[in-house]
Amino acid sequence: MSVKYKDYYKLLGVSRSASKDEIAKAFKKLARQYHPDLNPDNADAEKKFKEINEAYEVLKDPEKRKMYDQFGADWEHGQNFRPPPGYENMNFGGGGGFGGFGGAGGGDFSDFFETIFGGGGANFGGGGFGGAQGFGGGGFHQQRPRKGENSETTLLLTLEEAYKGGPKSVTVQERATGPGGHPMVQSKTLDVKIPAGIKEGQKIRLSGQGSPGPHDGPRGDLYLKIKLAAHKNFKVEESNVILDLHLAPWEAALGGKFKLPTLDGMVEMNIPAGLGSGKKLRIKGRGLGTGSKKGDQFVRIMIQVPKAETDEMKKLWEELAEKSDFSPRSF
Repeated sequence: MSVKYKDYYKLLGVSRSASKDEIAKAFKKLARQYHPDLNPDNADAEKKFKEINEAYEVLKDPEKRKMYDQFGADWEHGQNFRPPPGYENMNFGGGGGFGGFGGAGGGDFSDFFETIFGGGGANFGGGGFGGAQGFGGGGFHQQRPRKGENSETTLLLTLEEAYKGGPKSVTVQERATGPGGHPMVQSKTLDVKIPAGIKEGQKIRLSGQGSPGPHDGPRGDLYLKIKLAAHKNFKVEESNVILDLHLAPWEAALGGKFKLPTLDGMVEMNIPAGLGSGKKLRIKGRGLGTGSKKGDQFVRIMIQVPKAETDEMKKLWEELAEKSDFSPRSF
């Protein structure tokens, strides 16, 4: 079996020569930061919490740390590795087995951990957990099924798709077992319902569509993280969308009715006379979000001044300047 090396020292942010107290201090700091109770519905924090608990489970125990250092010195240089011959006959002394993590899902260890120390919850050397045998005394305790890891991928949506929501087919990559038991990556297509008004950075959870669970355990969940594609007409600011309306000087001066695009079709809007560049008008409820948090569309006035390309045009501008007492400056 070939698995990926885990650097427990790096996970806890300590040096390989760190003392037991330094390791405990680093663990407590990280545990407070990533504890599931303080990060509800945060799959990344939950994964990090499990990783630091696994690292601490090994590095706090002198014997486990010694075994890890012995093997890790050779394995850390490769992305994947195989356990050294004879490791399965090692007797990791001890009594009591691996305890829980106080909410971390005790025994929920990685394949790397199990490669060195055996299944989470096993008792090495006698005592507790239903009489499971040690490495040298009759084989491993049967490994229980574990839920697979959660996965995350980016889902690119147009602004119109995010605004209106609805069904969408999404193709994602997933890990699978190929011929001969070798790992492989394959594509699968899922039918997803996009919630109307979803915003960039929000996630859609697809239960049971994540990575397969070890030992025939249930699959993890798949999270689709929303990214909004650039739009030719609109910019997005939080829940609001912004449309720049370019007007000629005489249009801005006279005002009038203009047909404007929104994410829900065209509308006719009255533009008051005399608005300057940068002024904004609001179309309520045409932004992203839902309910009381639904955003609006803002129409931003942008006055475009044409060049005086002919003598006649230049003369008209000069006549306007002579007849007008308007001044754009107050200093």
